[in-house]
Amino acid sequence: MTNTQVTLVQIDNYGPWTVTPEPRREADLQTLQSRLYADVSQFVGNRGGYVFFTRFDNMIAVTNGLDLEDHRLLQESAGNRYPVTLSLGVATGTDPVQALSDATTRLQEAGSAQDEDRRECLEGRVIEDAHRTADDVQIAHFDVINATGNYTDELNAFDTFIEIEQGYAELMRHMRRAHDSLSFFVGGDNVIVVCPDLEQADYEEAITHVEEAVDVSLQVGVGRGENAHDAGFGAKHALETCRADGTRVELEFEQ
Repeated sequence: MTNTQVTLVQIDNYGPWTVTPEPRREADLQTLQSRLYADVSQFVGNRGGYVFFTRFDNMIAVTNGLDLEDHRLLQESAGNRYPVTLSLGVATGTDPVQALSDATTRLQEAGSAQDEDRRECLEGRVIEDAHRTADDVQIAHFDVINATGNYTDELNAFDTFIEIEQGYAELMRHMRRAHDSLSFFVGGDNVIVVCPDLEQADYEEAITHVEEAVDVSLQVGVGRGENAHDAGFGAKHALETCRADGTRVELEFEQ
């Protein structure tokens, strides 16, 4: 059974800040967002976690293995380096969607994202070391079958982007609604999905659904681990087996 620890990372009062005392240059805002994401991703990644940028002012992290002191240090580091601060909501659960919902509620109860008085809140709970297991996190790594041959080398770059994003959007919706999973585009033709305790048939069903809905063919490797890095690395190896053997779904663990 999975037990995913999810952290919602939210920039405090970001919307009003971007237009105070007057609207800031979009290029400057995009640079700040991307650099902040890179720093948060590196901080969490060095501790075995994954961070996904979503809307940039809100980031979602899988933080199994990080304690509350790690979260406080992240806030301190960002506050020392950037003109904005971070509030963090942390929650755990067998269902990553529910864990994210609980983490979101923690922050919402602490104050609005545009509340100028809310600064560097840290709300929630983590999985204590005594309760961690080697199967807490399940990660699925999807990619498009022969994306280079079917899209990159055949279409212009923007039309290729549309096709890949169409597949991602359908997969994201379906995995959320049918399997209580969180899906994130991570570049190229790759999507990482944070899952509850799903089985091979669930992934086969998802691949079939996306192919029938938007005519995008996917393959997926799935891994489990004590943290996101371990599970994700297993998923990468399983995906390489798909590519080598021509299979659609590979699990690197025994069911």
